[in-house]
Amino acid sequence: RRFCGNVFMRFDRPLRVGMIGCVQFSELALEAMCLSDSVEVCLVITRSASPMNSDFCDLTAMAAKFDVPVQTVRGNDQNEISERLAPLKLDIIFCLGWSYLLKESILSLPKYGVVGYHPAALPENRGRHPLIWALALGLERTASTFFLMDEGADSGPILSQRDLPIPSTWYADDLYQAMCSIAIQQLRDLLNAGDQPFIDAQPQPKLGNVWRKRSKADGEIDWRMSAQSIRNLVRALGQPYPGAHFVYEGRDVIVRRAELAAFGHDNLEPGKILRCEADRFCIKCGQGALWISELSEPIELTDGEYL
Repeated sequence: RRFCGNVFMRFDRPLRVGMIGCVQFSELALEAMCLSDSVEVCLVITRSASPMNSDFCDLTAMAAKFDVPVQTVRGNDQNEISERLAPLKLDIIFCLGWSYLLKESILSLPKYGVVGYHPAALPENRGRHPLIWALALGLERTASTFFLMDEGADSGPILSQRDLPIPSTWYADDLYQAMCSIAIQQLRDLLNAGDQPFIDAQPQPKLGNVWRKRSKADGEIDWRMSAQSIRNLVRALGQPYPGAHFVYEGRDVIVRRAELAAFGHDNLEPGKILRCEADRFCIKCGQGALWISELSEPIELTDGEYL
């Protein structure tokens, strides 16, 4: 855009953009960019496989749909990425859905910087697995945030942030889809706003918590937990994530649905089966009780036994 008096005007040419990503949200974002008159997508960096991303998506097919060149990479060879992006003289690089922090050799390439995304209310809740932690901790609100990347974890200046309430009925896929919807609208707004978001980018305070990486052990149900905490864990690890689980006869059984029961029986021990029905069972927890359903495999339980 050009500056005329007190009015900023749009760029007189499409922004030259690079895209780095390998998850379902990355594909939605790439499509939005390719459909925008404000953008020329010059190169897509993606992966053909990623064991780290439950919502993995190879962007090759979407890039081919719009005749955009693609570079598939393995591991974290940032020299390879930098060598492919540097000759393109890009205005912006979008890094949306990537498991590695970027080095200065990439961050310094585009005119306006590298735009990252984090589904949390930055500067709070930086770090790993933000959707999972938000649900597991029973948060009632989160946010959708685009920011200019630096070499830290989700610590660069904020370009756009929108609040998102989390209804208690939502599971992981509900939150994922709602977040994608909000984020794609934010992205369209950014693409149509010229350089104003970069001029107005707000530095983050240094203070802010960082969520740690989760492990399989974090997804194991302990019936001594409260019914609400267990339900939150099941919600958090629903599709597209691997699921909360409990151990039954030496094997992991995944739980996809858990709902609070109307009775608690405070004088009974955690792990006791209160009632079995055709497609679900009710179990006593450390506080309260839960109806458990949609298991990864059928198991035979009877009233009064223990898990």
